[in-house]
Amino acid sequence: MHILFAGGGTAGHINPALAVASFIKAKHPHAKISYIGKKGGMEERLVAECGFDFYGISVAGFQRRISLKNIGRNASAAVKVFTASASARKLLLSLRPDVVVGTGGYVSGPVLRQAAKLGIKTAIHEQNAFPGVTTKMLINLVDTVMLAMPEAKARLELKNPPVITGNPVRADFGILNKADCKAALSLPEDKPVLLSAGGSLGAGPINNAVCKLIAEKWKSNDIIFIHGTGKANYNSFIEMLRAAKVDVNADNVIIKDYINNMGECMAAADLIIARAGAITLSELAVCGKPSVLIPSPYVAENHQFHNAMSLKKLGAAEVIEEKELDSDILINTVEKLIHNKPVLEKMSSKALSAAIPNSCELIYKEIMKLYTSHKY
Repeated sequence: MHILFAGGGTAGHINPALAVASFIKAKHPHAKISYIGKKGGMEERLVAECGFDFYGISVAGFQRRISLKNIGRNASAAVKVFTASASARKLLLSLRPDVVVGTGGYVSGPVLRQAAKLGIKTAIHEQNAFPGVTTKMLINLVDTVMLAMPEAKARLELKNPPVITGNPVRADFGILNKADCKAALSLPEDKPVLLSAGGSLGAGPINNAVCKLIAEKWKSNDIIFIHGTGKANYNSFIEMLRAAKVDVNADNVIIKDYINNMGECMAAADLIIARAGAITLSELAVCGKPSVLIPSPYVAENHQFHNAMSLKKLGAAEVIEEKELDSDILINTVEKLIHNKPVLEKMSSKALSAAIPNSCELIYKEIMKLYTSHKY
């Protein structure tokens, strides 16, 4: 059995593919797993770290904003559309996979399109509530459409019913015990934990707002703050705290450049401030965590806002748009929630109701259906 994945550009497209690939490999140790991604993209490193075969093609996305520089970029991208398609076709003819699975990003477009033309069984997995351009272009070419969020269905013109699978998340999410994780992190049992981060790279507006929040609240010592600044922003964040007269060595102020034990920290947390990427939302749901979501306004189709609203409508999250962070709205929102156990418990229950903890298995079953129909 040979399953080939295609996707890239962001971790949100890559990690679901790798999670499912690892699940398949655990079930079928002798299966061949391949991955086609952008040459030089982050997927090249991540796929290699997982031990799967990686094949790179040169491809670029189109810029939506009109400028002289972007006109040149789009001309180059247009040329790469043709060369990427030819490269994808050549690889597919050489590798001859049984099933090709796309997880989004412009790199998956030429691969899935060529696979469908060659009669190879194909599937696509859309992680967001607001489907991306690539998904919209491919949904009626592929054999199976899988959606992480039910809301996406209304935004697609589908010939066949989609399969709702959720997003795969790392195995430790949702199974770690809160008390055990607080003990492992040396956190007091009687104080609520506020976990915040702006993604692996950090986010300036979130760092500024969280700094203001910590400066306002740390002296009362009734909240434990854990904040991930992003590697490039750690020193400047520490300086901002010091300028605000915050003791950066205080027991209740824990600042990290990157939170590499996110599953443990999330399990320990009572409330989480985060962006609204698709995988983050799936992690929040599986862990049953109340959240304050600050969607990134810089992403395609403003899809993080739509992701965030899916949890807000359930009653699992509060949503603050980035343009509002200059006010005290984050401080007021946290004050309203962090010590209100009945509200947090209700939000937690609502978050859990959105969880699909067996996402990898559901996606695996759809892939196996395609593999079986191909073979027999």
